[in-house]
Amino acid sequence: MTDILMPALSPTMEEGVLSKWHVKAGDVVKAGDVIAEIETDKATMEVEAVDEGEIAEILVAEGSEGVKVNTPIARLKGEGGTAAPAPKPDASSPPRETGRGTAEGGGGVLATSPSPQSATTPAAQTPSTASRSPSPQGGEETRIFASPLARRIAAQNGVDLKSVKGTGPHGRIVRRDVEGLKGGAAPATASAAAAEPRKVMSLEQQGIPAGSYDLVPLDGMRKAIARRLTDSFRDVPHFPLTIDCEIDGLLASRAKVNAMLEASGVKVSVNDFVIKASAMALKAVPEANASYTPEGIAMHHHADVAMAVAIPGQDGGSGGLITPIIRQAELKSLSQIATESKDLAKRARDRKLKPEEFQGGTFSVSNLGMFGIKAFASIINEPQGAIMSVGAGEQRPVVKNGQLAVATVMTVTLTCDHRVVDGAVGARFLQAFKAMIEDPVTMLA
Repeated sequence: MTDILMPALSPTMEEGVLSKWHVKAGDVVKAGDVIAEIETDKATMEVEAVDEGEIAEILVAEGSEGVKVNTPIARLKGEGGTAAPAPKPDASSPPRETGRGTAEGGGGVLATSPSPQSATTPAAQTPSTASRSPSPQGGEETRIFASPLARRIAAQNGVDLKSVKGTGPHGRIVRRDVEGLKGGAAPATASAAAAEPRKVMSLEQQGIPAGSYDLVPLDGMRKAIARRLTDSFRDVPHFPLTIDCEIDGLLASRAKVNAMLEASGVKVSVNDFVIKASAMALKAVPEANASYTPEGIAMHHHADVAMAVAIPGQDGGSGGLITPIIRQAELKSLSQIATESKDLAKRARDRKLKPEEFQGGTFSVSNLGMFGIKAFASIINEPQGAIMSVGAGEQRPVVKNGQLAVATVMTVTLTCDHRVVDGAVGARFLQAFKAMIEDPVTMLA
């Protein structure tokens, strides 16, 4: 018998929702067959079997939430392997009905992180010895619950996980518990302080009557957005820089480019110009194309520009945010960027992106201009060093050579991680961006 374990579908995944089974006990599967759908904090993905055999038992019910990575979810009859005891159900994570879910309708470019459907990850595997440690009593083994990232950091620093107190869900050891440790246990006081949650009053305690609202449960993606952006806003020392760009020249250039591309069916948007100009400005000011790490500043070789896209929800509301990435955007033509961005945005709204298409990136662009928003500031999408917020282009009075005139002006705001991008670097980036966006011919130089 071989255990099929809950797979880790991303480096930071600690748990997920087993949203749907495509097999049942008694079914025979072969390598490559889709056996389940797993919903993580970033995506809903199909999981393939890597071995042939008969499904002996389903251990985790369809719709179960909070299933930890490496937990046995099913058993496969086959050669070798030892089946682990069936996991006990978590009372705090009751099954819920979830399905594939197809996003309908439109959705604009907005602001950051979530949910594809077509990526595949091996599921049938034997339990990893790294997830267990010898028990003091001898032959038995005791499970140590820790995220893959926490295990990697602990291994690099020689930290014994048995001596670390976890502050994650259900006592799981997470990154913050092992960061900074060197071959020793986490101080009890530090762990206790990190584990102390911020107390939030209920709506009723704040004067909103019970029954006067409908409560929509948080899905994995919404929880991830709340956690990541709270951590970023709290932990990253950030500041905004704002500049106005006149885009009459851009609009004229766009009309000419689209006329040239008409036969090919490609249509370049203002946002495509923004992505290209951002990438070129990052190469002109490489200090802005960087990420902070505890070991040093990572200077990125290419401008991988993430564009924020809104995902429509199944109920007609917002389904979350995701940031598909134009890789090496500085090397691509406007028509290439237009084709790629349109494809990525469509598949993002259809929840069919692969993880590598929305994880990573060195810089983000969030554009709310199509909604008429004049100016705004976004929260940094870690580990990126900056994110640029793009407002609507509108006609405004301007002064040129002492004379009042009218120009189409677009306001952009750069939110910077001050550990990486200081004020002077951010200002030089915006100067380079402004020069290119106001005269697109300079992007070709």
